[in-house]
Amino acid sequence: MKSMALSTLILATAFGFASPALAKTDKPGPDWIPADQVKQKLMDAGYTSITEFEADDGHWEGEGVKNGVKMEFHVDPKTGALTKEKPDKD
Repeated sequence: MKSMALSTLILATAFGFASPALAKTDKPGPDWIPADQVKQKLMDAGYTSITEFEADDGHWEGEGVKNGVKMEFHVDPKTGALTKEKPDKD
């Protein structure tokens, strides 16, 4: 009985600490380039559409179409430079 109560307490504690982290939403920092400027830079780099775009894990990221291929990308939040892009496997 004590081990079941202990297991329940451990699980409740683990989920209690995990929930705030899961609920966290990233927001652009005060020194970030505005989203519309980043999207323009992406269009200048060959993207014909941007289908998803958000602030996440300290950078801009999203999905779009480039040269007819659906791509995932990451963008430096301060310079607007592409830091990562790869074909979207979904």
